[in-house]
Amino acid sequence: MTQAVLDIETQRGFDEVGGRGNLVGLGVSLVGLYWYQANRYEAYLEQDLSRLEGELSQASRVIGFNIRRFDFPVLQPYFKNLDLSRLPCLDIMEEIEKIVGHRVSLESVAQGTLGVGKSGKGTDAIQFYRDGEWDRLKQYCLDDVRLTRDLYEYGKEEGRLYFMSKDGRGKREVTLNWRDPEPPPNLSLF
Repeated sequence: MTQAVLDIETQRGFDEVGGRGNLVGLGVSLVGLYWYQANRYEAYLEQDLSRLEGELSQASRVIGFNIRRFDFPVLQPYFKNLDLSRLPCLDIMEEIEKIVGHRVSLESVAQGTLGVGKSGKGTDAIQFYRDGEWDRLKQYCLDDVRLTRDLYEYGKEEGRLYFMSKDGRGKREVTLNWRDPEPPPNLSLF
């Protein structure tokens, strides 16, 4: 199994590209991944994305937070041979939204479930990119990857996640039933 947890950072903000309808215009500054099989974190700058395309095509599943509606559409123009919408995927935000009927933020779920928040804001990552602060950009992105991985692991083990309610009523629970994908059957003839 080659599961990966993915998060991207962008070069521009929504206000610079005419709003949320122009995801492609945001551009990718960095992609952060955690590879389960190798138990390692990696960061890919824009110039490394052709290498990432081949590696990501081998993933048994990609896990993320809002990756179907954000990360994948922003990243897709960089890939010539891989249709990201066809990758097996577990989108934590989407899974929660199906149950509670509205979107929740990574910050809200991380605070509610793990008791820790994000290390910054997306606008921080854009500024790191503009200032050429590659180590800070990488750290910020991989912090989000770690949070996402920890949320997935918690949800898989405990069968639930929590998020902080916007109405001030504290934590709300979401019951889940996640499993790692089954390994392919052994097709050996011996």
